[in-house]
Amino acid sequence: MVYQAAEDRYEKLPYRRVADSGLIVPAVSFGLWRNLGDTKPLENSRKVILKAFDEGIFSFDNAFNYGPNNGTAEETFGQVYKQDLKPYRNELVITTKAGYHMWPGPMGEFSGRKTLINALDTSLQKMNLDYVDIFYAHRFDPNTNLEETALALDTLVRQGKALYVGVSNYTAAQTQAIAEIFKELKTPFIGNQVSYNMLNQEQKNSGLLDTLDQHHAGLFAYGPLAEGLLTDRYLNGVPEDFPIHKTNGFLFENGRDALAAKLRALNELAQGRQQTLTQMSLAWLLQDKRVASVVIGTSSVDHLMDNLEFTKNLDFSADELAQIDQIINQ
Repeated sequence: MVYQAAEDRYEKLPYRRVADSGLIVPAVSFGLWRNLGDTKPLENSRKVILKAFDEGIFSFDNAFNYGPNNGTAEETFGQVYKQDLKPYRNELVITTKAGYHMWPGPMGEFSGRKTLINALDTSLQKMNLDYVDIFYAHRFDPNTNLEETALALDTLVRQGKALYVGVSNYTAAQTQAIAEIFKELKTPFIGNQVSYNMLNQEQKNSGLLDTLDQHHAGLFAYGPLAEGLLTDRYLNGVPEDFPIHKTNGFLFENGRDALAAKLRALNELAQGRQQTLTQMSLAWLLQDKRVASVVIGTSSVDHLMDNLEFTKNLDFSADELAQIDQIINQ
């Protein structure tokens, strides 16, 4: 059966301009980190991706190494794109990244010129694309000078293989340094994709948001639920083997009982807003206009629809925001 997108797809979600650039993205982007690779049936992946588009999510985020098995997420997306989404290419914002382990040997990771250019060429083949809308350097490379990385990304724009470039997991200082090079090269630098959530507000406290705003770029928030901590599953305790992302490891510094107490307090506040803790956590991220989009991932249509309910209540009172800060910082 030939796929036809829902006619009302642009009536369902808020959209946000990335700083003062010409790029507009949905408040929610769909991430393929480890949800729809080779371990999931293709038909299920297709169903979730197309449902996301029907619900107004036209931004799809990938990376060379996404899987679960390295590289398979791009292949999965590429099959769905070729079969169903290709007629809608002008509407889609498709992004990918390179920098973590991609192929054997010393050239298969980080941000040297050869590595980045080869990576994007391969990603385009896997996704059946001529270009991506944003290509990110996936992590800071401590051994390659920033000018080489910036020039490689600039080359890919000039070759027509990427419309914008970005960085991912760069600190405020690292972002400032490479943004200055992009400014000199006149490379369309659009943002930094980093771990950011209500429990981990480092990106706000470090000045990264200010740096991005200064350079007409935005923040794309991944890990918005702190690997699931910001759900109702851990209100009574967090298991010892909980798979926390390295960027959120500090959350356990005061013990798991203290963290669970914070989650219960936040959950009570969410209930007062007629939201789940998940929904309130996603809505909180969008209080700052410098956050361009929140990247969520799921392998379930039901889970996707539950999460999207948060867009029906995005407003916070000053008192609610103060209560959240008090809970987080106690």
